[in-house]
Amino acid sequence: MADVNQTIQDFYRIAANREFARDFNFRVLNISTGGASNVNFDNDDLVYVKTATLPAREITNVPVPYMGLNFNVPGNAVYPESANYQLTFYCDARSQIRQKFEQWSLDIFNDANSTGNYFSPKQTAIIDLVQLDNQLNKVAQYQLVGVSVRNVGPLSYNIAGGSGETVEFTVTISYHYWRKIS
Repeated sequence: MADVNQTIQDFYRIAANREFARDFNFRVLNISTGGASNVNFDNDDLVYVKTATLPAREITNVPVPYMGLNFNVPGNAVYPESANYQLTFYCDARSQIRQKFEQWSLDIFNDANSTGNYFSPKQTAIIDLVQLDNQLNKVAQYQLVGVSVRNVGPLSYNIAGGSGETVEFTVTISYHYWRKIS
């Protein structure tokens, strides 16, 4: 008998009990500008989110040398890609969702008159993300804090040879950190 209980039967038993996370069991629940703009996103807008990711968190390493040996001590927390968090949206027929992001961008900095709300985003500027199980029940909820729009991606059309595919656009957001809500 093997010394390790990692047989195909063990895998099957555990997998049948725990199931697997699926790439569609994820939702964006809320996007709030935190008062940086009068733009509001509701459920009808957020149902158009095509792809998003659960962001990463990393503890930096601080090497502490002693007698020729580096001891690796945990440092501070950093949030990789926090300056480039991307959401991909299906574009609705009237571009209403994209126009909301355009307006948020203009409210942050309007190049027509060099004014805007380009201060540090407030703690109320958030994006709520939720992981779901196979019955669409909440498994965990995360909140991105201090969000601010950075890039409203282009819309690409193929006038001469289009096949009727849906048009999509990507929005790049920055945030300060994330916290687990539940």
